[in-house]
Amino acid sequence: MAPSADDNSYKEFDEVISNIADYVYDYEVKSEKAWINARTTLLDALGCAYECLTLSEACCKLVGPVYPGTATVPGGFKLPGTRYQLDIFKGSFDMGVLIRYLDHNDAFFGAEWGHPSDNLGAILAVSDILNRSGEKTITMHTILEALIKAYEIQGVFQIRNSYNKVGLDHVINVKVASTAVVSWLLGLTREQAKAAISHAWIDGHPLRTYRHAPNAGPRKGWAGGDACMRAVHIALQVKNGQPGLSTALTAPRWGFYDVLFKGNTFEFPLPFSSWCIENILFKVNCAEGHALTAVEAALQVSEELTRRGKTVDDIRKVDIRTQEAAMDIINKQGPLHNPADRDHCMQYMVAVVLVKGAMVDTADYQDNSPYAQSKQLSDLRAKIELREDPAITREYHDLNIRSATNALTVTLNDGTVIDEIAIDFPLGSPKRKETLPLVLEKAKTNLRLILSEIGVRRAFECWESKDFGKINVSSVLDLFQPELPN
Repeated sequence: MAPSADDNSYKEFDEVISNIADYVYDYEVKSEKAWINARTTLLDALGCAYECLTLSEACCKLVGPVYPGTATVPGGFKLPGTRYQLDIFKGSFDMGVLIRYLDHNDAFFGAEWGHPSDNLGAILAVSDILNRSGEKTITMHTILEALIKAYEIQGVFQIRNSYNKVGLDHVINVKVASTAVVSWLLGLTREQAKAAISHAWIDGHPLRTYRHAPNAGPRKGWAGGDACMRAVHIALQVKNGQPGLSTALTAPRWGFYDVLFKGNTFEFPLPFSSWCIENILFKVNCAEGHALTAVEAALQVSEELTRRGKTVDDIRKVDIRTQEAAMDIINKQGPLHNPADRDHCMQYMVAVVLVKGAMVDTADYQDNSPYAQSKQLSDLRAKIELREDPAITREYHDLNIRSATNALTVTLNDGTVIDEIAIDFPLGSPKRKETLPLVLEKAKTNLRLILSEIGVRRAFECWESKDFGKINVSSVLDLFQPELPN
């Protein structure tokens, strides 16, 4: 029997697409905690950019003009920490890369995992160019509102919707969220925003291959920037007249659900609001998010070994109870080939802390780190075993708990078992009262990598100003340019 003709009648935009656009264009952010966290996440992200520029040669090779001699584009985006002034696409990519590359920016967990500050690549580049061109005045209040809404879109999708189960990468959410808020920043109509969001959903999404053994590598550090660049391109294409695809998600056979999501539809346990920015996880310590509590526990183990007059050479084995997500993402044996490989291996992170007797930091993942080729560390890694505890996984997904527990038990060569050390919420969690002061101190430390003390003080005075929301974005970004010598 010949197939029946396709139904080509007009369809309204998919409900999910419309809901995203309506949220961006209509929702009024009233939560004081949301505004405070938004300001803090932005400062933290800019600090992470400085950290990448200073500590990662590989990252520095990715940023800057595509072609020599185009380092300054009149009216372009002034990339923080550099002398580059870039076009809107390269600016979006580079800002996203600098924030994300060393895996020290904020994180949000759920059925999917991701880093909402990735979206700032698109938000800052577009806003700075609009502002410098005189086309539109963009204040920091607008930047923070766009940030809150991008975080919310990405986070709400992550809670119950797992791209990783179908092999896709979570930067899909960055592309969709950035497309939505950039459409708003550019002044697109609501219908145009829906059209742009529809294009984001069908835009050929990356696989998670580069986040997992044996292919884990540096692409995971620039995937977010790539998503930002695509989002900006999509929004500008629609601004220039490209129509949308009303059933980009639901079209039988050809829509996202049928082609890429195994026929499943999205699940939303919460409406869009400001919940995600209020519950964001900051990375005070430099470790993949699912290992943050493990490295804290390892530091306590190290201290206990010292009290007992023991060293890591006295360890027979280390057992770690953890979440399902950690088992999927950072559970590795065998050689580690690059910094991106090391920062996604819990065994490596825990072993570094135990050998070092101090917290793991960015330098410890680099190729020139003394730990990267250390036989002592490699031998210790082989003694570390992870296993999922279903109770930990349940509490990880429980919206009323949202823990990221790791529990370490160390057995010594003489048979002595050191009592298990379990930590539920890492430094950086909204449930740890130390979080915000430590994040601000982290930002100061990172800004000092490039700015003078006077420059750091000016940046913080701006951030703490009661008129911060009224300042235009370009004036703020100018504070993060390298200072000229006297």
